[in-house]
Amino acid sequence: MMLGVAAAATATTAQAADLPVAPEPVDYVRVCDAYGSRFYYIPGTETCLRVGGRLRTQFVVNNVLDDNNNPGAWAARDSDGYSWLTRGYAYLDARNATEFGTLRAYVGLRMDITNGESGFKLDSGYIQWGGLTAGYLGSNFNTYTGQVFMGVVTRDWADTTVNQIAYTAAFGNGFSATIALEDRSGHEVGAYGGTRAPDVVAALGVSQGWGSAQLSGALHQVYPDNAAANLGATSADESIGWALGAGVNINLPFANSGSNIFFQGFYADGALKYIGNGITDVAGVTDYEVNNSGTNSGYSLSAGVYIQATPTIGLAADGSWAHVDQDNTGTIGDVDRWAIDGSVQWEPVSGFVMGADIGYANTDISGINGNADTDFDELLFGVRMQRTF
Repeated sequence: MMLGVAAAATATTAQAADLPVAPEPVDYVRVCDAYGSRFYYIPGTETCLRVGGRLRTQFVVNNVLDDNNNPGAWAARDSDGYSWLTRGYAYLDARNATEFGTLRAYVGLRMDITNGESGFKLDSGYIQWGGLTAGYLGSNFNTYTGQVFMGVVTRDWADTTVNQIAYTAAFGNGFSATIALEDRSGHEVGAYGGTRAPDVVAALGVSQGWGSAQLSGALHQVYPDNAAANLGATSADESIGWALGAGVNINLPFANSGSNIFFQGFYADGALKYIGNGITDVAGVTDYEVNNSGTNSGYSLSAGVYIQATPTIGLAADGSWAHVDQDNTGTIGDVDRWAIDGSVQWEPVSGFVMGADIGYANTDISGINGNADTDFDELLFGVRMQRTF
């Protein structure tokens, strides 16, 4: 009897071993098509994520003109005759649908090495929820920031990236309005005291089938440090600077899709960073009058065109003119600067682009208080390869 029981138990065990075992459940990655292509659901969540990147390598021949007035010219022995850059970008874009609108978090990281010097920084990063945006990204004052492939010379227009908090209301038919607080530090020209108040920026925009347009305005606290303003240790000289801008971008129906032309202009008083980065990088240009209590003013005008000549070849050119009226007792007076840049690019495979770029700029500085006038030129050209994925 005992032998029978043992035999039965053995047979039962053998039969159980032969039974198929249910596989562990697998949480497959699902495609998310709610926000366009290349998004997928993070497993176990309802968050849609897009992962992307870019690798860029370029070689730029720096100012080749023999001009001793320009510290960046080849005539200056300690200046680099070329700049060799390789830069990598990584992008993460996470989105969720909520009852108040899309909740989005975006991170763009940048790593590069130029002439042996490496760097790592946050290129942009922000959170959006419905019409609310907070983080580090392009200023809401910016309108159009160029057409050319590289931009080897700096053209003058509003183009800053700053910490900010903004709210955008969409009115339908492509119309919108934005109000924002932006970090003053990103809009300072000259030696400033400590931060006290952020800039206030507002914009009205429209984007439709014909193109787009924007009107921008900004208020900026002018708060030079004591040394720059020639003030006593307990003095506090400050004023409010302001800026206005307008721009329009028009699609060109007679050319291939993607072809367009833009025009824009900016005026600022005590907030010169809003007119451009080239002229405000000139040593001695400041938002405030040196040794006086007033502010300096200026303007910039710019335009650019992009032509998609063939499905794989693009041609672009843009340029700017800028003027700063320096009313002070420092070493320089008024400054004028104009710049033009052009490029050709070829995209033989989607996401892979090669191109060449050439640019020229001229800066004219009026000397005051016994200082001579200064005029210098810049001529640069470069080549780039870029893969976006």
